[in-house]
Amino acid sequence: MKILELLADGNETIELLTVVDYLRRADIKIDMVSTTGSKDLVTSHGVRYQADYLLEEINPEDYDGVYIPGGTKGAETLRDDDRVIEIVKKFEAANKLIAAICAGPIVLDKAGVLADKKATSFPTIKQELKNVGEYMDDEIVVTDGNVTTGRGAAVTNYLALRLIELIKGKEAKEEIKYGTQHVAVENYFDIEF
Repeated sequence: MKILELLADGNETIELLTVVDYLRRADIKIDMVSTTGSKDLVTSHGVRYQADYLLEEINPEDYDGVYIPGGTKGAETLRDDDRVIEIVKKFEAANKLIAAICAGPIVLDKAGVLADKKATSFPTIKQELKNVGEYMDDEIVVTDGNVTTGRGAAVTNYLALRLIELIKGKEAKEEIKYGTQHVAVENYFDIEF
């Protein structure tokens, strides 16, 4: 399994890095791919980082899934990039894994992949999702078929855990929960994800 993370300047720091960190902890290959023509990028909060590849350097067909982080500016840039929309449409047609968080679902909406799906996003993004099957106000992470969406930065780790479970199973998810001490948090608050 190999995941493609599409990036632009202005993506949200936690959302773009946490998923990479968690998936790599679970030995799932995820490549950070810039759509800007430069590997040098900056997050919505001014954190400078470097992508693994430029979009021009990879073949999207080599990937089994795509992840779109939020951060309004970054998500809007990705939404307005025809190459990104085409990739998401092709992944949907092939029933590949598709995930987005926070403002990221605007990309999925434009690509038409939410039309018959349950989904969530950052609350203020709800009004921008014109083609969603059923918007889930009360869920932090929603998986419907091949599409997983999440609310925002504070739940990025839970979206990452869901992706690990979808890709490698519950045992792999539980190992990462222990290694990152989600287990302690869940015990403290008497919750389970």
